[in-house]
Amino acid sequence: MSSKKWYEELYSNYGEKYEEEPYVQGTVGEVDFIEKEIGGNKNLRILDVGCGTGRHLLELARRGYKNLVGVDLSRCMLDKARRKAEAEGLEIEFMEGDARELDFSREFDVVLIICEGAFSLMESDEMDFKILENVARSLKEKGKFIMTNPNALYPLFHRDEVGDFNLLTLRERFDLKVKDDAGREKVLNGNQRFYMPSEIIWRLEKLGFANIGIFGGRLERFSRENPLTADDFEMLVIAKKT
Repeated sequence: MSSKKWYEELYSNYGEKYEEEPYVQGTVGEVDFIEKEIGGNKNLRILDVGCGTGRHLLELARRGYKNLVGVDLSRCMLDKARRKAEAEGLEIEFMEGDARELDFSREFDVVLIICEGAFSLMESDEMDFKILENVARSLKEKGKFIMTNPNALYPLFHRDEVGDFNLLTLRERFDLKVKDDAGREKVLNGNQRFYMPSEIIWRLEKLGFANIGIFGGRLERFSRENPLTADDFEMLVIAKKT
């Protein structure tokens, strides 16, 4: 039996298949939003936690951003990101690492966790909170944090569209059938944590964030004009480090 966590097993050989997933097709619109949020300042140092194949950083680099760092647990995903960056002559630093063990200290103007990245897939709430602690420590004063994560309002109103959802823990357990880049079929016992907006606000406030905004995280259409509703699978979170 593999000792890997379900998400480690999923992304161990999934770089090509990952880029076919529908939930990663909104990159350009999402980066449009990120640029707007940071005022188009190309001198900012940006960290993408759980960067995967580097889709957001690659798009930022194409637009002239230089101080870009991506961290991911999956060597396979990072190899794909590095190959793409090299093919396009883009300068991005990609690092293999666990989001729970980041040791940056006030190094970044912006931190991203988009499409869950490393957040909400962990085995416990404490692990998620550790990731947020590391994000807070990584940011400079007045630095900006942009994140998307599963919205607990969604499974409460769409019970037939989620797996085994626990109303007390707000955690969904499911069997995920996938085929990796080698054509091997797998069935993974997955789980993810959905969060109430109030939980995210409370956690971020405890870590020294202010001006916390929560909106509907809609594919390719990130906007402060989208109110969070029970029909939004993800929430979009924007906060500033004090």
